[in-house]
Amino acid sequence: MKINISKYLAYLFLIVVSVIWLVPLIFGLTTSFRSQTEVVTAGFRMLPVNWVVENYASIFSDTSSAPILQWIGNSIFIAVTHTLLVVIVISITGYGYSRMNFKGRDVLFFTLLAISFFPNVVNLIPSYKIIETLGWVNTPWAMIVPGLAGMGNIFLVRQFMKNVPKELDESARVDGASDFQIYARIILPAIKPILIVCGLFSFVGSWNDFLWPVIVYTDVEKMPVTAGLLLLQDIYGNYRMIGQLMGSAILAIIPTVLLFFFAQKYFVQSLDLNSGIKG
Repeated sequence: MKINISKYLAYLFLIVVSVIWLVPLIFGLTTSFRSQTEVVTAGFRMLPVNWVVENYASIFSDTSSAPILQWIGNSIFIAVTHTLLVVIVISITGYGYSRMNFKGRDVLFFTLLAISFFPNVVNLIPSYKIIETLGWVNTPWAMIVPGLAGMGNIFLVRQFMKNVPKELDESARVDGASDFQIYARIILPAIKPILIVCGLFSFVGSWNDFLWPVIVYTDVEKMPVTAGLLLLQDIYGNYRMIGQLMGSAILAIIPTVLLFFFAQKYFVQSLDLNSGIKG
């Protein structure tokens, strides 16, 4: 029997990657059930000697210095609002770049796409000055509005949309449909898979953003969870309560994990540029 070496190498690679990803996650989960004494004295152990729930009890009871549940609620509001607006903006923008003809369309698109390759850190100071001028410091809008028109998402939507036959547009125009009706009734249903994937990327990106919220938030109660967890350090940069921190981190990743389970089937559909077209 012929052995498919490449197949076994692929499986080996996937197993190694899975172990690299899962071990820290499992260790963080089990650490959230250790007492602070065990964390300090026991060293590295994958499983706790004594399982305790006091870390999670502290998370739910300590709402003054570390309102973790409120931070998670802030993150949910910011990420959901940002994602919904991203889907609206990139779908309309993709429609304009793929369906509407105007002078300099492609030049403008590829110029903006090239500019988007600059690292985001270059824009931190200008972005903060704009947010400060608008009076959005310490408000959710400081995180919701920036990044709505990400060129990476617009590029994906534009490429997906270009594979929707333009004959559908022409037939609709013959029937008297406007550009908005074509966009809403023909294009949006056809590009749903790529919009869900882009929405997922936007949600996770907004949820996991750390540097920007640390800059634009100083009010503890209004912080998202990524910036708030930083406050669990002492003045020397050491984490005071490792178990509580791990428990907070586990709670913080639950929304993104659930979202991935919901949207995973759309990843495969998004790889097929014709998946939105019914035969």
